[in-house]
Amino acid sequence: MRHRKRIAAVGLAAALSAGSLGVLVPEAHGATTANTSVNFTLTAGSLSISAPASANLSSGTATGTPSLSGNLGVTNVTDSRGNLTATWTVTVTSTNFTTGGASANETIPKANVSYNSGAATGTTGTGAFTPGVVASLSGTLPATQIGASWTGVSNNSATWNPTIGVTLLNTNSTTAVAGTYTGAITQSVA
Repeated sequence: MRHRKRIAAVGLAAALSAGSLGVLVPEAHGATTANTSVNFTLTAGSLSISAPASANLSSGTATGTPSLSGNLGVTNVTDSRGNLTATWTVTVTSTNFTTGGASANETIPKANVSYNSGAATGTTGTGAFTPGVVASLSGTLPATQIGASWTGVSNNSATWNPTIGVTLLNTNSTTAVAGTYTGAITQSVA
């Protein structure tokens, strides 16, 4: 019987040892981290300009050396390209203004047309709008026909209402004949 008690005691001791291992608190481990590399693409937009399809300048009288002026209407440049160095320049050109049969006496040359952007009426983005004045839209010196410009960073926009001036002398440098004159002023941005 002693032998049985001894076997029972050894078995009980083994069971207690195994049981006690299960109740032991596991060791605490340090926190772990997982890094994920993240990337995305920001797609560049476009550079655009908008202006009214038509404008009606003030009326003038064919006496002496008259001139007239009026607003072209709201011009807006939107730059969505997201450039680190965001710059754009608006250049302005004109056609001759004609009436009737567009003879020399019925033509006011584009050299007699001026453009003044005036200050911006609104801007967005980081940067500065620089107004432009073009004394003659003759087209002979495009580099001097800068109507406005912008220098800044990333997306931006500017709005202004340019004034167009017309000296009413015809191609013969005499006072233009009476009539309704039509021409086109083109603003381009790059």
